[in-house]
Amino acid sequence: MINVRSSHLTGAEVSWFAPICSDDYEYLGVPDKTLKSSFDHTSEILLTADKLGYRNILCPSSYQVGQDVMTFASAVAPLTQNINLLAAIRCGELHPPMLARSIATLDHILKGRLTINIISSNMPGEIMDSKPRYQRSREVIEILKQAWTQESIDFEGEFYNIKLETTDPVKPYQQNGGPLLYFGGYSPWGKDLCAEHCDVYLMWPDTEENLLGHMEDLSTRAEAYGRTIDYGLRVHMIVRETEDEARAAADRLVSKLDDDFGTEIRNRAQDAKTLGVALQAQAREKADSEGYSEPHLWTGVGRARSGCGAALVGDPDQVLAKIRRYMDMGIRSFIFSGYPHLEECKLFAKYVLPELETISMPIEQGRVPAEMPLTPLGAGERV
Repeated sequence: MINVRSSHLTGAEVSWFAPICSDDYEYLGVPDKTLKSSFDHTSEILLTADKLGYRNILCPSSYQVGQDVMTFASAVAPLTQNINLLAAIRCGELHPPMLARSIATLDHILKGRLTINIISSNMPGEIMDSKPRYQRSREVIEILKQAWTQESIDFEGEFYNIKLETTDPVKPYQQNGGPLLYFGGYSPWGKDLCAEHCDVYLMWPDTEENLLGHMEDLSTRAEAYGRTIDYGLRVHMIVRETEDEARAAADRLVSKLDDDFGTEIRNRAQDAKTLGVALQAQAREKADSEGYSEPHLWTGVGRARSGCGAALVGDPDQVLAKIRRYMDMGIRSFIFSGYPHLEECKLFAKYVLPELETISMPIEQGRVPAEMPLTPLGAGERV
């Protein structure tokens, strides 16, 4: 049985993706100067998503390419109106008390519209096994929570020993425990960390059977800590007026891909050797001759991308039906993206988003002001 913290909600958090790590193409594996990661280009995507009614947007983090996530988020935050920001932080990159202050400051800039994606990858030049990496992340989270909720930090662990008085500025705008923590990881140590400390377990695309298996596992682990959590799905999107057009768009996306360069793209990421990435590779291997692992789930994106490696492909009704199936399974948060990101953001907002009841996860958890609007777009309203 899957226990979902927000099972009472009828809507879902529908989010988009800000490619601040140079992950924007018209043709996968063919760099385009007009789509290069820059503040102007990426902020345009983010602000468009805000205007179109998306509830959150993932701002990823990479050491190899792109922009710094916290600097980018701080710059764009005052320009936003309603959208939440899901800022990815790599545990171990910053000293935890300084990270606590940085997150709290950004939370005040956004007036509580901040969420955090916890990442546990290696540091540049570092090779660490999965278990200690997740232990480091656990210690970072525990220190953050002390900084945000107590008058002092008093922590002793394997990686950090900190005794430090805190001050008022380190407290986040969201006073009920700080920003929501989103987490993705597939090793047993990662899943246990999420079950104990995080709020939303993010999964990469897979068959519905495999997704349910991960959710059941997390539900059992969270119950052992006396908790329930929410579940999210990070997946790419290719939606067109007809299924034939959508499948043609998918084929076009990889029509100029050099597979050797695609492998290079996959391997340059810090998480290239993680279990999650291996599972995405397995999904591609099990897909049919056209790359579909189940109806409307196409694994071709993973040929040139580490991490999230599949897309929902279909007409508006097919894509909407698939999303609703995921919601029936208990998934309440979705992070979509597409290529190019700005165009696909608009297409999804035109064809599918108005048919979904959308919510912002922090509102339902009571962490942001009640006067924040719930639904910028009414059901059925076209963009």
